[in-house]
Amino acid sequence: MSKIIHQWKAISLIEIPVGLPTGKTVVHTMIKHPGASVILPINDNNEIIIVNQFRPSLNKWLLELPAGTIDAGEKPLECAQRELEEETGYSAKEWVELGQVTPMAGFCDEIQHLFVAKQLSKTNRLACDDDEVIEVLTLSLSEVEKKIISGEISDAKTIACLSKAKLCGCLC
Repeated sequence: MSKIIHQWKAISLIEIPVGLPTGKTVVHTMIKHPGASVILPINDNNEIIIVNQFRPSLNKWLLELPAGTIDAGEKPLECAQRELEEETGYSAKEWVELGQVTPMAGFCDEIQHLFVAKQLSKTNRLACDDDEVIEVLTLSLSEVEKKIISGEISDAKTIACLSKAKLCGCLC
């Protein structure tokens, strides 16, 4: 039986008994997360729409791909479509699913669903959450890669999604 230690929005810190492959049972403390969608928006000029987002937990700005937590009853693609518009003011006609990554498996069950969004249209329907401070930027792939190499982009989901997109032939 799991025990909720703390709850914030849709995320919980819980303790749960876990049976190990050795036959031993331990109490594991973990974060229960509904999952998230990460979006790599590519415009008609083959440029990447990226956000510069202030992250209070780090007390600094991070360059990252738009992303967000999946709402109850929402599918990962629906979340990606909603988050793209809320965080960047764009919608997309073409979506490519790249699979999933597990960003923090040691203490969190979050699954991040990766998507490429193309054929973008500006909607200007930005709707950031109260705790989100976001600037929208447009960068070339070369600029993004240089920022990853220099450390200006250190966000794991961004690096993972860009790498997966490149390996799958979605980036030139």
